[in-house]
Amino acid sequence: QVQLVESGGGVVQSGGSLRLSCAASGSIFSINAMGWYRRAPGKERELVATITSDGNTNYADSVKGRFTISRDNAKNTVYLQMNSLKPEDTAVYYCNGRVVILTHLTSEYNYWGQGTQVTVSS
Repeated sequence: QVQLVESGGGVVQSGGSLRLSCAASGSIFSINAMGWYRRAPGKERELVATITSDGNTNYADSVKGRFTISRDNAKNTVYLQMNSLKPEDTAVYYCNGRVVILTHLTSEYNYWGQGTQVTVSS
C-alpha cells in the first residue's frame, strides 16, 4: 500500500502565499510523475501542476508565474509554492502520484492524497 499525505493548507488573504507539501510512503519502488490538482466548490477537479521524476514541469495557465511545483525524490515528497493567491484559487488541493510499487515492478499505479483546503479571502 501507498499513502500520500498533504499538509500546508489554510486560510490566507488575497495576495498572500502558502506552501503545500505531500509526502508519499509505503511500498514504493519509484515515483514517476507527481502533481497537484484542485476542486473548487461546484466545479470539476482540475490540474494545477505536474512534475516528472527528472524535474520537467507543467502548469495550468491560471497559475503560471504564481505557483511553483518541486519535488525531493529522496523524500518522496512534492511541494507546491503558491504566491500571489487569488480568491479563485480557493479549493481543496489534492496530491497525485504515479507509483511503481515493490510487488509489481512492471506496472504504475495512480494514488491520491486526502486533500487539503486552501481558502483565499478577498
